[in-house]
Amino acid sequence: MDELPLQALLLSTGTVAVAEIGDKTQLLALLLAARFRKPWPIMAGILVATLLNHALAAWVGALAAQWLHPETMRWIVAASFLAVAIWALKPDTLDDTGRLPARGAFVATAIAFFLAEIGDKTQVATVLLAAKYAPFWEVVAGTTAGMMLANVPVVLLGARFADRLPLHLARYVAAAVFATLGAWVAWRGLA
Repeated sequence: MDELPLQALLLSTGTVAVAEIGDKTQLLALLLAARFRKPWPIMAGILVATLLNHALAAWVGALAAQWLHPETMRWIVAASFLAVAIWALKPDTLDDTGRLPARGAFVATAIAFFLAEIGDKTQVATVLLAAKYAPFWEVVAGTTAGMMLANVPVVLLGARFADRLPLHLARYVAAAVFATLGAWVAWRGLA
C-alpha cells in the first residue's frame, strides 16, 4: 500500500470541513445556537450524532469495498465523487424538520443532527471515503473532525457573523474538491 500514514484521516477531515460550509447541518447548528444559547451541550450533541452517523456510513462503505471488485469499486467511487461535486453546487436550505424537542440542547442537537445527516453529502462522502481507504476508523475520525471544524465556530459565533460568510464561494470550493477527488480516483486506476 503506497498511501501515507493517516492519509484517510487528513483527507476525510479536509473534505468534510469544506463540504460542510453552507450545508443544512451548519444552518441547523446556527439555529440550535440561537435557540438554546448553550454552546457546550450543542457541540457535544453534534459530536455524538456525527460519530454515530458517520460510523454507520463508513461501515457501509467498507462493506461495499469488500463485496465489489476493486476495478468496479474504483469507477463507482470516482463517479460518486463527481456526482457529489455537482450536488455541492446546489445551495442547501434548512428543511422543515418540525419543532425541535425542548428536552435540552444536547438531546435536541444529537437527534436533529443525526437525522439531518441521513443522506446528506457529508454522509455520502463518508461512505465513499470508507470504501476507498482503510482502516475506516480513520475516515470516521476525519469526517467527524471535519464536521466539528465547520460547525463549532458557527455554534460559538452564532448569528452574529452568519450573514458575512461567502457560502456561494464555499460551494464552489467543495465542488472542486469532490471533482478533484473523483478525477484522482479515476486517474490512479489508469496509471
